[in-house]
Amino acid sequence: MKEFYVDTPEQLDDLCERLRGAASLALDTEFLRERTFYAQLCLLQIASEELVACVDPLALPTLDPLLEIIFDERVLKIMHAGRQDLEILFDLRGKLSRPVFDTQIAATLLGLGDQVSYQTLVRDVLGVELEKTHTRTNWQQRPLDSGQVRYAQDDVRYLHEVWHRQTRQLEDKGRLGWLDDDFAALTDIANYDKVAEDAWLRIRGIRVLKGVQLAVVRELAAWREHRAREYDRPRKWILGDDVLIDLSRHLPADMDALHRVRGLDPRTLRSVGPDIINVIQLVQKLPESEWPSLGLRFTPTPSEEALIDAMMAIVRHAGISNGISPAALASRRDLEQMIAGKDDHAILHGWRGRLVGQHLQAFLQGQIELHMDQGVLHIKPREA
Repeated sequence: MKEFYVDTPEQLDDLCERLRGAASLALDTEFLRERTFYAQLCLLQIASEELVACVDPLALPTLDPLLEIIFDERVLKIMHAGRQDLEILFDLRGKLSRPVFDTQIAATLLGLGDQVSYQTLVRDVLGVELEKTHTRTNWQQRPLDSGQVRYAQDDVRYLHEVWHRQTRQLEDKGRLGWLDDDFAALTDIANYDKVAEDAWLRIRGIRVLKGVQLAVVRELAAWREHRAREYDRPRKWILGDDVLIDLSRHLPADMDALHRVRGLDPRTLRSVGPDIINVIQLVQKLPESEWPSLGLRFTPTPSEEALIDAMMAIVRHAGISNGISPAALASRRDLEQMIAGKDDHAILHGWRGRLVGQHLQAFLQGQIELHMDQGVLHIKPREA
């Protein structure tokens, strides 16, 4: 494959000319986000069947000519564990790059394990050992040496060959179409265009709150989200999740009370203290009808725990029978949600529904039963 390092507009135009008309492109990114809200794109790796390139966004005034090709819906984008790469592309354009084929998701259906790494996949599928010496590289530093560039190029160099082999294997197993639901979920814009007012639902520990406290944490989390985006700073640099919980529990009414909240340093108090007090005071004026609710938390009884154990046996049986990691089919939490009555879970749809969801429903309805024969677990229709 021809190799390119692109850091001038002229080189970018030449690369785009070479890529134009390709039916598929392999993509990966290197980024940093420790000190920012939005991921800082440091390098974009792209490959066709004939070439592999590293594109340097830190040196280029714009990536627009290349993004036009990447966002062309006639071009298949091949990625491995592409969620974060898609998020970066979404932030650049405000839309998602489709269609996508994710080799990590495909590996699950081929029995290669749940969330298999790229290095492991390339080794197992192609017999190629990739170097891991640059996994801790600061991709923002320049210049990059030849080893770093080679390492970055390798992240896309082998994706087309992996994709070809996975596609053939999936077709042989009659499973290629099974991926449609997974790729649709991966490219669901709701996963990337997140509403600030829903940020509180992603905070751990909010179940210790109730009543108006939930309304306060909802509004404080939304305020933090807007501020983090405006100043492009990590959420925790503004207020940590534990601080949000403490503020919502204790509802400080003034600056003196705010000083007694753990985790609030003097600089934070000076810069945003009045804003925090203002949010809390405004929320406390809301009528009770506008307070959010988390609903009742499902806690299985001992009898339900035993039922879930039996359901887990069905999941493991389905995984073993179909050469798929049971963890890729369903978690214990998934089964708890089924017991709690949630009927729109992913386990009941698509290929997961065909392989195990229908069996679980039949088991819960008393239509099938577990049977042991010579040390082997079997699932059979229940006798009348």
